[in-house]
Amino acid sequence: MIKITLPDNSVREFDPGVTPLDVAKSISEGLARNTISAVVNDKQVEVTTPITTDSTVQLLTWNDDLGKKAFWHSSAHLLAQAILEFYPDAKLTIGPAIESGFYYDVDFGDESLSEKDFEKIEKKVLENAKKGSTFSLYPVSKEEALKTYADNPYKVELISNLNDGEITFVTHDNFTDLCRGGHIPNTGIVKAVKILNAAGAYWRGNEKNPQLTRVYGISFPKQKDLTEYLERLEEAKRRDHRKLGKELGIFAFSEKVGAGLPLWLPKGTALRRKLENFLTDAQKKGGYEFVMSPHIGAKELYVTSGHWDKYGEDSFQPIKTPNEGEEFLLKPMNCPHHCEIYKTSQWSYRDLPKRYAEFGTVYRYEQSGELHGLTRVRGFTQDDAHLFCTPDQLLEEFESVIDLVLYVFQSLGFEDFVTQVSLRDPDNKQKYIGSDENWEKAESAIITAAKNKGLRTVVEYGEAAFYGPKLDFMVKDALGRRWQLGTIQVDYNLPERFDLHYIGNDNEKHRPVMIHRAPFGSMERFIAILLENTAGDFPLWLSPEQYIILPISEKYADYAKKVSQFLENHDISGKIDNRNEKTGKKIRDAELNKIPFMLVIGENEEKDGTISVRRRGEGDLGVMKMDDFVTYFKQEAAIKF
Repeated sequence: MIKITLPDNSVREFDPGVTPLDVAKSISEGLARNTISAVVNDKQVEVTTPITTDSTVQLLTWNDDLGKKAFWHSSAHLLAQAILEFYPDAKLTIGPAIESGFYYDVDFGDESLSEKDFEKIEKKVLENAKKGSTFSLYPVSKEEALKTYADNPYKVELISNLNDGEITFVTHDNFTDLCRGGHIPNTGIVKAVKILNAAGAYWRGNEKNPQLTRVYGISFPKQKDLTEYLERLEEAKRRDHRKLGKELGIFAFSEKVGAGLPLWLPKGTALRRKLENFLTDAQKKGGYEFVMSPHIGAKELYVTSGHWDKYGEDSFQPIKTPNEGEEFLLKPMNCPHHCEIYKTSQWSYRDLPKRYAEFGTVYRYEQSGELHGLTRVRGFTQDDAHLFCTPDQLLEEFESVIDLVLYVFQSLGFEDFVTQVSLRDPDNKQKYIGSDENWEKAESAIITAAKNKGLRTVVEYGEAAFYGPKLDFMVKDALGRRWQLGTIQVDYNLPERFDLHYIGNDNEKHRPVMIHRAPFGSMERFIAILLENTAGDFPLWLSPEQYIILPISEKYADYAKKVSQFLENHDISGKIDNRNEKTGKKIRDAELNKIPFMLVIGENEEKDGTISVRRRGEGDLGVMKMDDFVTYFKQEAAIKF
C-alpha cells in the first residue's frame, strides 16, 4: 500500500497505481465529478495519472487557480485544433494558460486572421468540445518528435532544446500537440468560449524573430460564467485608466516626448503629490531619512551591482561622453545609488538600522509593443527605500515594513490581497547572484515574518529578484483582477558587492543586511490601478480637486476668490468655475469630473459669508458658514480604515 497525504494533512492508503480521480472518488462522488486536475508532489498532472509511491496530492476544481490553469491550457488545444481546420497550412507554436484565459501563437503564413473570423472558430471549438474527447498524454522520442514536426520550424526549435525522455505529446479527438501536460479529463467540460482578440507577437518575444499572430481566448464550464466575464470586461473598459486619465486631465503622452514617457498634468501632479506626502508622513514616523540621487550613473556602478549583467538588454543604451571609455546609464534602479550613500560614512552597530527613502525616477527600455498606459512605461518613479540593518535586526525591520505596506493598502481601500513569497528557482540557480547560505537565510526571514504577521501567503519559485527573495503583495481590485503592488525584498548580496560594513560591538567589521521596499511599487502603475479601482472617484483626502466654486454670475467673482483663498489656507484644494454658463451645466460638468464638493455662491451667500454646499452623489447639503464647512470637510476627509 502507498500513503497519500492530502492538503489537510490527513493520510489515506491505496494500492500502487491509484489515480487522483480514484482518490477523489474515495472522498465523495461529488468531489470526483468536480475534480478537473491535480497536483502530485508539487507537479500538476492529469487526474488519470497513476501514483506509485507515497505522495502528497491536491485535488483541483474550477474554483482553484491551478484548476483554471488546466482548464484554459486544455482550451488552448481546442483553439489550435479549430484554427488548423480553417487554416491547414498555419504553423502552431505555443499555447499557454495565462491569468485570465489563454492564447496560442500562430504563424498564418500568407493568410491572416481578423475579427470577422472569430465567431466561426468559436463555434468550431464548441463543436469539437461537445465530443467529450479524452486528453491523452504520452512520451515520444526526440527523433520521432522532430520527424512529426519536420515542416514546423517553431516546434523543431522547442524540441531541439529538450532531451530524450523529456518530450511528450497530447492527443484529443484528431488533434495532437507537443505538450508537457496538465489537462482536464475531457473536452466536454468546456461549455463556453470567446476569442477576445488577436495581436502581433514576436516568436519568443524577440523582435529579431518572425512576427506571429497571438490569438487570445477565454473559456468556462458554464455559459453564465462567460456572460458575467464579458460584463466585467465592459466595466473594465469604462474604468480603463487611459480613458479616465484623459477625461479627468490626469496624464498625457506625446510622440515628441517619446513613447512610454508620461506627462503629468496639473491634476495628476496634485494627485501624485498627495500620495507622496501621505507616504512621506508615514515614513517620517517610521524613522526614515530622505535622500536624492541623480537620474544617471556611471555604467560601472551597475556592473558592480549586477544590474548591467542581468538587465543591460532592458536598459537604455549607454550614454557616451567625449572622454574615451566614459559611459553613463539612465538609472534603471535606485539601490546602487543608496549603497553608495551608505558608504559615505562609517557606521557602528549602534547607528543601525539606516533607512533611506527616495521617490526616485528610473528608466527601462520596454519594447514598444509592451507599453500600456501607465502600467507599462519607460520612465517611472518608485516609492523606494533601502534599509541597512544588522542580521539580528532583520526580522523586526521586515515586519515593520509589512506594517507600513498594510497601512498604505488599508488607507486606500485595498483590502483583498494575498502575499506571494517569491523564491529562487531551485533548478536554475545561475539566474541569481550570491551564496546558497545567504539565499537560505533571506528566504527563511521572509517566510518567518509573513507567518508572524498572519499573512495569507502563496509560494512561487522562480519569481525572486536576481539578488534576493521577495514578499510581493498581490491585490485584487474592484473588477476581481490581481495586481502586484507593494514589494519587500531581503538582500545579502549587494552589501557584499559594494563592500558595505559596520563596526560591531566586537570592534570588527560586519556586513549589513539590505531590505528593498516599495509599498506603491511605482507611482505610475499604482495611480493607474487606483484610477481603475475607484473609477476615478478618489477618496476625498486624495482627490486632486476637492471642491469647485460656482458663482451664479460674474458679480460674485471677488467673493469666490475670498472663499477659495480661505479653503486653500486650510489645505483644501480646488478651483473656481468662472465660465459664462448656467449653474446647472456647471454642476453637471463638476459631477462628470468627479469633483467631490460643488460650492454655489450668489447674493445671499456673499451677504451672509456662507456657501451653498452640494456633494457629488448626495446632492444639496444646505448652506454652511465657511468655518463649519472646513470642520465638516476635515471629518469626511480623514483617512478611515
